[in-house]
Amino acid sequence: MTSKARRAVVLLSGGLDSATCLALARQADFECHAMTFDYGQRHKVEIECAATLASSLNAASHTVYSLDVTPFAGSSLTTGGQVPKDSPKPGAGSIPSTYVPARNLVFLSIATAYAEVLSAGDIFVGVNAVDYSGYPDCRPEFIESFAQSATLATRQGTEGGLPLTIHTPLLALSKAEIVRAGQEAGVDFAQTTSCYDPYSSSDGPVACGRCDACILRRRGFEEAGVADPTRYAHVVQR
Repeated sequence: MTSKARRAVVLLSGGLDSATCLALARQADFECHAMTFDYGQRHKVEIECAATLASSLNAASHTVYSLDVTPFAGSSLTTGGQVPKDSPKPGAGSIPSTYVPARNLVFLSIATAYAEVLSAGDIFVGVNAVDYSGYPDCRPEFIESFAQSATLATRQGTEGGLPLTIHTPLLALSKAEIVRAGQEAGVDFAQTTSCYDPYSSSDGPVACGRCDACILRRRGFEEAGVADPTRYAHVVQR
């Protein structure tokens, strides 16, 4: 990493997409400051994965930000509700119960404040509008609108001449294309997790294999022709 590298905040959940996003940001010679959110998610194993990925992908720093979403935790990822399983067409139809109210809006707002402290004009986020599960805060319209609002709302954007750029390198990629991009960028997929409802075992967490995230992940590896290191408790037949 050179002294001239531009600083960027990279949202790192510990999943396949965000790991690939961090790897691509590093390839572009950004000094990457990874940020992970602990928001009471049931799949907390992703926080451990994020720490491992930040180290292996040479992030300049890694911050875990604890966020109490109890007042607006209307999601099966943060409450005792049931995570949807065995969907024949994951990502299709109405917004699923795994949607966390305004999650990316909140995450990006906090990341913007952190970026301003770092004098960073760039944020990377691994949102995807192709193989995602219908979340409205993954759409390009939202990202574009947020970047404009963040520039208007910050001192470095209004007085410092440093408009905020939101990078979404995975936005238009299929899950298979993301897998290939991650492989080419040197991501160790065994360090990532995607499952919304993992099981505990003596050998570590096991992916359920039945939630939308598991189905899309497995399909992506199959279509990419890349070995999936994930241990699944169940495999949904297509």
